Amino acid sequence: MLHRDLLIQAVKAIRTQPLRAALIILAMSIGVASVNVLTALGDSARRYVVHEFESLGTHLVIVLPGRNETTGGHPPLFGETPRDLTLDDAAALFRSRQVAAIAPVSIGSAPVSVAGLERETNIMGSTHSLLRVRHLTMAQGVFLPEAEADKELPVCVIGKKIADELFARRKAVGEWLRINDRRFRVVGVLAKEGQSIGTGFDELVIVPVASAQALFDSHSLFRILIEAHSEAAMHKAVDEMRAIIKLRHEGEDDVTIITQDSVVNTFDKILTALTLTVAGIAAVSLAVAGVLVMNVMLVSVSQRTAEIGLLKALGATRGQLLRWFLCEATLLSLAGALCGSLLGWIGIEALQWWFPNFPVALPAWAMLAALAVALATGLVFGVMPARRAAALEPVAALNRR
Repeated sequence: MLHRDLLIQAVKAIRTQPLRAALIILAMSIGVASVNVLTALGDSARRYVVHEFESLGTHLVIVLPGRNETTGGHPPLFGETPRDLTLDDAAALFRSRQVAAIAPVSIGSAPVSVAGLERETNIMGSTHSLLRVRHLTMAQGVFLPEAEADKELPVCVIGKKIADELFARRKAVGEWLRINDRRFRVVGVLAKEGQSIGTGFDELVIVPVASAQALFDSHSLFRILIEAHSEAAMHKAVDEMRAIIKLRHEGEDDVTIITQDSVVNTFDKILTALTLTVAGIAAVSLAVAGVLVMNVMLVSVSQRTAEIGLLKALGATRGQLLRWFLCEATLLSLAGALCGSLLGWIGIEALQWWFPNFPVALPAWAMLAALAVALATGLVFGVMPARRAAALEPVAALNRR
């Protein structure tokens, strides 16, 4: 028997039992589609989170008040800390030769009103350097003016949504708005930014940091954002900043310093492991499909014993019969894998349509891996029926025994 003969006989055997073949293909396609969709979701979530952190800035270092050991491994964002960060701390850190720009940040919430319209929103206090450190872009006007960090100025920059809600029918730049009991002139409107690691810039009002501290009667900083000159400088800056803070805080190392690449690498590893785990769970369905392939092939062998006995009587070898049944199992698995890939692609496109702001895409390696696993599953579970068919004696097989 030539390879072409094996292929023709396998196709004929499949066509004689269309319902059985369809069930095998359906089971295999569901398994492949599940693997593809879940892998796409996991990998897309990984790339989305990594991109969000990378978009925070370039060579970014974040200094937070409080040691990470005080809260079980996570930097404290709220509550009491050993010592607050201040504008003087930020000025001292800026003297490091590794620092290109520094933006102290103060955060609070307050009502914002214009001509009878009022809404509660987040107020961020910072300096002109925030524009560079966070890679913000302006839709109208200019950003906060360059001035000393401790100088109060009655100016503000507002997010796109704030501008649309409070200045719907007129240009926002040049207008006045009230925050609590203070008036601020709008000097700029941010371009649409969306959410960035929990910060909604579209619904944010940015004022000079000293003005924010006066608004909320607080001299502490929420965090300090620092841009280093380069990646090498970023790692050197961490040690220098820790030494500067210890000198200023009476020898206490009471801050948490996070580098952008360390956060990105950590999340990348965690989400990669999560993606592989989810894909592995989905691959269990492929094993179930493989068991179905084996059961159906065993039934097929029992129903075709006379045919097998005739082939052996005509001179077919055990190797040829083994390859015949393995070829049949491979064709079924391949058809199921291709159908599953198509179903998976349809599912991914549906998710992309349903959630347009979340980019869902299947990496090429995942699609190839799913196809390879499906084919391997069909071959592995097709070996036992093939070996049983090849081991039949010609006389006994012709007598259906």
